Amino acid sequence: MKNTQRHFVDQIIPHRTPKQKGIGQAPVNIALSKYWGKRNVDLNLPTNSSLSVSLPGLGTETHLEWMENQSDEIYLNKTLLKSDNAFAQRTSLFLDLFRPNTQGGFVVNTINSVPTAAGLASSASGYAALALALNDCFQWDLPLKRLSLLARLGSGSASRSLYNGFALWHKGQLDNGMDSYAEKIDQAWPELCIGLLEIDVSEKPISSTQGMQNTVNHCELYAAWPDKAEADLQKIHQAIERKDFQQLGQTSENNALAMHATMIATWPPILYWQPESVAAMHQIWQLRSEGCEVYFTMDAGPNLKLLFLRQDTQTIQDHFPSVKVIHPFSDE
Repeated sequence: MKNTQRHFVDQIIPHRTPKQKGIGQAPVNIALSKYWGKRNVDLNLPTNSSLSVSLPGLGTETHLEWMENQSDEIYLNKTLLKSDNAFAQRTSLFLDLFRPNTQGGFVVNTINSVPTAAGLASSASGYAALALALNDCFQWDLPLKRLSLLARLGSGSASRSLYNGFALWHKGQLDNGMDSYAEKIDQAWPELCIGLLEIDVSEKPISSTQGMQNTVNHCELYAAWPDKAEADLQKIHQAIERKDFQQLGQTSENNALAMHATMIATWPPILYWQPESVAAMHQIWQLRSEGCEVYFTMDAGPNLKLLFLRQDTQTIQDHFPSVKVIHPFSDE
């Protein structure tokens, strides 16, 4: 696996000579058309393309420094992690791809403004920020498209977190993975709002990586997923271009439920939902029946992300007092 990834990285980066300290910042992103399943595990190549929207003000800031003659030091939210910590181990494995030699280590300071490993896309913003910090530290001056290839190795969804607004991650066709990258969709939608409804922000019992591979390997229903996901993406992209909120909301919600259906049909079953998650779904469906156009999407976790238009903000806040409202295009 490591040799495959190293060869991939060698085709992208010009050198491994650190010039200075590096800093990277990246937002979390919410997939409206989901990524679930890999056609190549080593290179994080997805079975289907995906489309997301980033959430400004929520994400990761990472400071990076190369130090000779010492091992890695990984700090998360100002706390030094032990070397056997899962987050620290995963970060160090990723950094192995970029080390100038084996005699030194990286000092990594990562600040997440969302809970880590709770289904709120912290890994996406985390590896996007780390890719940007590496680019700064080594002065590669790589364009975002190339950086999305590197971020993808850490977390597939990280390829989309390099961009503000809407982003499309192409699944690609090549075995070498060089055509599986994300790019910005140059469309703004100032009226679009995202509501974060946190049900449980503790660490998930099954990681997204493990969950999706279990689904691919042990769910008979999964065979129908890639084609449906590609069709949903086209509908969502079209909805963005036309600013058709009903089509966007309906397709996004159905796409999320279809993804979770494959998890539930896996053996052993994978169910990230909690009773409060289901209660919130019923509340959303009731609101829609009463004329409030609100939809939801969910990643691999119990938390819901509400989709609605700015005109309905007060109604949403009245029914979900704890919701955190995000305006992805507030500066547009």
